[in-house]
Amino acid sequence: MANNTRISEGIIAGDKVILKEFYKRNFKHIQNYIINNSGTKEDTEDIFQDALLIVYAKFKSGSLEMSCSIHAYFYGVCKNLWRSKLRKKHLLIFDNNISNIFPETVDTIINTIETEERENLYHKHFTKLSINNKRLLDLVFEGNNTAEIASKMNYSIGYARKKKSLCKKYLLKKIEKDPKYQELRFSL
Repeated sequence: MANNTRISEGIIAGDKVILKEFYKRNFKHIQNYIINNSGTKEDTEDIFQDALLIVYAKFKSGSLEMSCSIHAYFYGVCKNLWRSKLRKKHLLIFDNNISNIFPETVDTIINTIETEERENLYHKHFTKLSINNKRLLDLVFEGNNTAEIASKMNYSIGYARKKKSLCKKYLLKKIEKDPKYQELRFSL
């Protein structure tokens, strides 16, 4: 993974040599995938740039821990972006030969990215809840039973049960109304 570190540091620093090397190593693979799945070279350039920005932001924030090569991860990001674009156009086509390009498990990478997107959608709507609703749901997710929640929130047990149910329903309704939810729902 030392090579990953060198490349990630180069991407963050905007090192032209590393970026050029990264482009040469990855562009053809990305282009082959996109063209084989209803895309063009221009689509490849757009997806490549978008993916590079995503990877740059992840490296910069320090939120990315990779268990595979950066090239396989980048390929997964590009594939996910392209699939998302195709879903929006209702043209999703699956390429069964993806694993031939990189020996790493590309499906695992895609699943990780999709899981992150679902978590981001949840957090987007969770943060919009009132302080009391957030606190109540935090207690639920921590594994507290209804009696413990009632005690900590100064509610009766009946009200805690009702409030818990209402909070969950409200959060789910907000998530389901989000256009991103429909996109993620059809990606499964």
